[in-house]
Amino acid sequence: MFEVATATYASKREHYADLCEQMRGMLAGEPDLIANAANFSALVFHSLPDFNWAGFYLYDGNELVVGPFQGKPACIRIAIGRGVCGTAAQTRETQLVRDVHAFAGHIACDAASNSEIVVPLVRKDGSLLGVWDVDSPLVARFDDEDRAGMEALCAVFMEAVDSAAR
Repeated sequence: MFEVATATYASKREHYADLCEQMRGMLAGEPDLIANAANFSALVFHSLPDFNWAGFYLYDGNELVVGPFQGKPACIRIAIGRGVCGTAAQTRETQLVRDVHAFAGHIACDAASNSEIVVPLVRKDGSLLGVWDVDSPLVARFDDEDRAGMEALCAVFMEAVDSAAR
């Protein structure tokens, strides 16, 4: 059984570094994408504060489709280029939105969400796997340290995806 660490950290950077190590251990040797995505979502959701949704939207070749997540029921399909998730998928750039109500075209799957960070998930061959999406009920919950930490976590996830594809 895998346990979520309950340590206290001197900094957000240190917390993310520890989560990356936990994630490497959790994903090691498991090739199943859905199993890994489900555990990834649970670990992040239960290890960091002030989230109301954390999960994956997977690209089906046409649009983003909800995948494993933690939180309330979510929008099922998101078009590429629509909302924060669709924008991250289209631009292949992390979207850090301090106030979702100020983001033109934001899709409100949960009215309680006020800030969001979305990291695109791109395979080594350049193809889009999907996006990692985290919402918070707090305005300005995410900052540049969260961007760096979430991108590092997603890099660990994508390393596992790419190694399973070999």
